[in-house]
Amino acid sequence: MKKIFIDGESGTTGLQIRQHLRAHPEVTLISIDEDARKNLDEKKRLIAEADLTIMCLPDLAAKELVSAVQSIDCRLIDASSAHRTAAQWVYGLAELSGTQRENIRQARRVTNPGCFATGAILLLRPLIRSGKVRADAPLAINAISGYSGGGAAMVREYESEAPPFAHHLYGLSFNHKHLPEMALYSGLESPTIFIPAVGNFHRGMLVSIPLFLAPGVTPEQLRECLAQCYSDEPFVRVASAQESSAASQTRLEAQVVAGSNTVDLYVFGNSSGNDQSRALLVARLDNLGKGASTAAVQNMNIMLGFPESLGLLESTGAV
Repeated sequence: MKKIFIDGESGTTGLQIRQHLRAHPEVTLISIDEDARKNLDEKKRLIAEADLTIMCLPDLAAKELVSAVQSIDCRLIDASSAHRTAAQWVYGLAELSGTQRENIRQARRVTNPGCFATGAILLLRPLIRSGKVRADAPLAINAISGYSGGGAAMVREYESEAPPFAHHLYGLSFNHKHLPEMALYSGLESPTIFIPAVGNFHRGMLVSIPLFLAPGVTPEQLRECLAQCYSDEPFVRVASAQESSAASQTRLEAQVVAGSNTVDLYVFGNSSGNDQSRALLVARLDNLGKGASTAAVQNMNIMLGFPESLGLLESTGAV
């Protein structure tokens, strides 16, 4: 049995990871006493004892802890945004490339991707690398997440007798913390507008990217590119043209994949009378699943040599 320490196990992401690992047949959890949870020496003792530590901390606290354990031979997964573009950390998105799983497997330091960034990168990276979307294209990315992504305080607000909003935008200063990793790992070369939003539902997420396509590029080519890229990926599903067409006639709901480590990718397309092709890329995922907790469990499994789905809740997603 491998010993796992979750630093920050009482937070939104930490609680979800703990729930998954309780059902994991190959690991045992070690915990810090409540009255010692801010005691750095006790944390260092547990990190040294553990086979792997998952940090579910605010960015500043994550940086301080990493600095404090430099002399300890330990393996870390950081669920914060503190190290997502740091050169010495491996980006924990196994589906990023054909070699990324091996990079994660060998890593001592893995940084969990952001939830919004996961959807955007999975949509854009294959299309930019294939030349179907220009790396310097001026893009606008829109996204909506369940209120659980805002942490315990926002959950209390939305689950009160008088929720404050049905829907609200934020990040309106154009400097959301997920933008650097989106640009770096998608291959974007131009500044991108990213506008996130929170909806009055607990968990689930839609990331949408509207496109004007270059001459000769069709929505179906985009879909085929994504389908080929992720054909062997167990946690990424690309909707067929028929499935996308059916969804376009009804509605696409974010909550469908709640509790899942699966990402559903859609390409919606249309050509107007003047032959100007347009497309809409959409990623649907669970902001607390593949966007946070189940991604951390997937990375832990890879690092420890276990099957990637071990300990994960059965997928509830459906294209």
